[in-house]
Amino acid sequence: MSTTRKIVPVILAGGTGTRLWPLSRQSLPKQFLSLAGPNTLYQDTLLRVAAGERFHLPIVVTNDDFRFFARRQAAELGIDAVVVLEPARRDSAPALIAAATLAQKLHGDDVLVLALAADHVIQRPSAFIESVSKAASVAEGGKIVTFGIVPDSPRTSYGYIRVGAPLPQGGNAVAAFVEKPDRSTAARYLSEGYLWNSGNFLFPAALMIAEAERFEPDLTHAALKAVAHATDDLGFIRLDREAFEAAPAKSIDFAVLEHTANAAVVDGDFGWSDIGSWDAVREIGMPDPEGNVVQGSVALLDSHNSYVRSDGPLVTGIGLEGMSVIATEDAVLIMPSDRSQDVKALVASLKAAKINAADEHLKVHRPWGTYQTICRGERFHVKRIVVEPGAKLSLQKHHHRAEHWVVVRGTAEVTVDDRTFMLRENESTYIPLGGVHRLANPGRIDLELIEVQTGSYLGEDDIVRIEDIYHRA
Repeated sequence: MSTTRKIVPVILAGGTGTRLWPLSRQSLPKQFLSLAGPNTLYQDTLLRVAAGERFHLPIVVTNDDFRFFARRQAAELGIDAVVVLEPARRDSAPALIAAATLAQKLHGDDVLVLALAADHVIQRPSAFIESVSKAASVAEGGKIVTFGIVPDSPRTSYGYIRVGAPLPQGGNAVAAFVEKPDRSTAARYLSEGYLWNSGNFLFPAALMIAEAERFEPDLTHAALKAVAHATDDLGFIRLDREAFEAAPAKSIDFAVLEHTANAAVVDGDFGWSDIGSWDAVREIGMPDPEGNVVQGSVALLDSHNSYVRSDGPLVTGIGLEGMSVIATEDAVLIMPSDRSQDVKALVASLKAAKINAADEHLKVHRPWGTYQTICRGERFHVKRIVVEPGAKLSLQKHHHRAEHWVVVRGTAEVTVDDRTFMLRENESTYIPLGGVHRLANPGRIDLELIEVQTGSYLGEDDIVRIEDIYHRA
């Protein structure tokens, strides 16, 4: 790498990814799922920019719902990421300005920042690093550099970049950013040498902040104030809520990139995909001789050019042609593959109908572990609860339900009102309606138990938290 400056990776990991429903849901979005290999997309992003000669430790921007995913999955790789919490969704501009300001505080005003989405796929990481090297040289010349992708087809789901004159440091000026085109316009863009806009950038922190202040002073002021008044929360950096919420919701493209005279582009040919649809997931898979891409427990007969994935039951198909089938334990999506862009509208209709599976998986992750629905009826709900060693649930009570707990594995420390006692395997207890209670795992192995809830209302919002070590009370 020609630059002598180390680069701070900033990874944006707060999206919800509803276009990949039913696998990606609001409670566990696509960046924290394994879609292109053994690691999650977020973990692959972390590994591409692992600290060393080129990079500082990453800054990860996410929100309250995903903070423990971000920390846990980084720790699984041995990476000590700086995790910043957005108190509200305000799109990418406020998040990037806040992260660039924090990068300056940690590493100096002249630091370079590499802004990456946490949910993209890069199939050739070494070629990506070569593009980063080229972009760093251009950025040091006073440019905000975007990575443009050489198109392989006239896609209508991506924004495009019209390439301008060559620059002395390498790369090209950006003549214009253009929005997602129709198919005929996309075909013309392809013939005229336009590039796809990957939505990933490399820039001097000071330049990005200065340009944002020039074009969006209110947004920039709010982001800077949110950093100035940030607090520590269990090792997370929590941006100030009042300041951050004052920022308008804008993408960095609309706020800065489309206005600045200092935008540049380097072309990238490193196997990039934003996997923004199931059709895109199919394209990065390995097709069989019939053109089918299958994953999980799947059996097909006389089927061609289809994508079939099961993360639950055996899925079988006969005579499928250009279809996509995605099955989880509690939901199945079936559609022509060329309708994958309509999944977002489908999920919106499920949410409007208040169907729980629109947002929640059967297995729900919490800071202390997981719970999974086994069976649900009119006045009962049966769950399998797993509490990690040393973890504890909040001290809480319920207005509408009682609970029965049976320990299957491990040891439970149970508090009910003024009593605290231990439960071991095959032992059980009863939590009466209104009882103040807590469950903890004092052992060295996972605590597993079966919970049976009974009552007139069994929603998750019937939890009154009195005390919580994860600051959710």
